[in-house]
Amino acid sequence: MPKIFLSPSTQEWNPYNGGGTEEEYMNLLADRMLPYLRASGIRYVRNDPDRNVTGAIADSNADDYDVHLALHSNAAPEALAGQLRGIDVYYSPYSYASEKLAITIANDFKSIYPLPERVTALPTTTLAEVNRTRAVAVLAEIGYHDNEADAQWIRDNLTPIAANLVESLCDYFGIPFVTPVAVVRGIVVTDGSNLNLRSYPSIRAGVIASIPNGAEVAVFGSVNGWYVVTWNGMTGYVSGEFIVIG
Repeated sequence: MPKIFLSPSTQEWNPYNGGGTEEEYMNLLADRMLPYLRASGIRYVRNDPDRNVTGAIADSNADDYDVHLALHSNAAPEALAGQLRGIDVYYSPYSYASEKLAITIANDFKSIYPLPERVTALPTTTLAEVNRTRAVAVLAEIGYHDNEADAQWIRDNLTPIAANLVESLCDYFGIPFVTPVAVVRGIVVTDGSNLNLRSYPSIRAGVIASIPNGAEVAVFGSVNGWYVVTWNGMTGYVSGEFIVIG
């Protein structure tokens, strides 16, 4: 299953119009992404808020991630303070995968941002979190936090933004987007044989592990008769036919 490094801003010195900071709201956004990531079978590690960008890059590069996703909000130059709006999603011009992911995120943002014509995917050779990470990386500047309307839009739409970002990741990875439910306990019930934990909700998908009959799993969501579950530290899909909830 895919694994991402989630890197919300640590810039507590950037104030939001109307109160709060960039670090605060980007971490609140990351909080709201987690249930959608779990339900959709995307594993994640989150950055350490006490470390700076250099630390986040080092931590990301210390393991194998499919995507490094940096979450930020923007601020206009002093001469235009409070006057600009829009969303910019930055990608590496040297990585087709980075560009593909950025375009996917930008296109999906257009469906929820009130000014879709101001949502763009842009190349960058200067942003370190995009160009110095081993994983495919993008950095999303989600609105202008010095603009009253954008700051309020972020506050009012943290959950829809979170869902939108995870749906973009699912599109990129080619896996179903699953709406989260309250995590429940499931028991594997077969004819005595093991139950395959798969990488995709299909009997033709690769097998991640074999779960013993009678084993307990955590169920995060369902899609087309399959459950997204975690067992023994591994996340994948199992046929709902062989899971008893409760």
